[in-house]
Amino acid sequence: MKKQATKQDNIYDVIYDVVRAVPKGRVTTYGAVAAAIGVKSGARMVGYAMNSCDGVKPKVPAHRVVNRNGMLTGKHHFSPPELMQQLLEKDGVKVQDDKVLDFSTRFWDPVKELLG
Repeated sequence: MKKQATKQDNIYDVIYDVVRAVPKGRVTTYGAVAAAIGVKSGARMVGYAMNSCDGVKPKVPAHRVVNRNGMLTGKHHFSPPELMQQLLEKDGVKVQDDKVLDFSTRFWDPVKELLG
């Protein structure tokens, strides 16, 4: 499934499709999502999309997107901020000090999984 953005697509919709594919119990990064849609330097744009996905249907599991080190840098966009960690833990992902434990084995790479 090659999902690169075209002029007809809303770039956020393409990002949301990739994030919806992240399996329960796994996490991905802003940069990995950007690379999967063909915008390698678009990690910040992916962050903006995650900040704007509240109320989007079907639901976007934004809590499964973390920074390149496994840190919950987007937690301040959840209400309350602890909700991001709670949702990850509900998925079976352990978090300590705002960081995904065992990040290397929990990491889901959309480039390999969706495009590989």
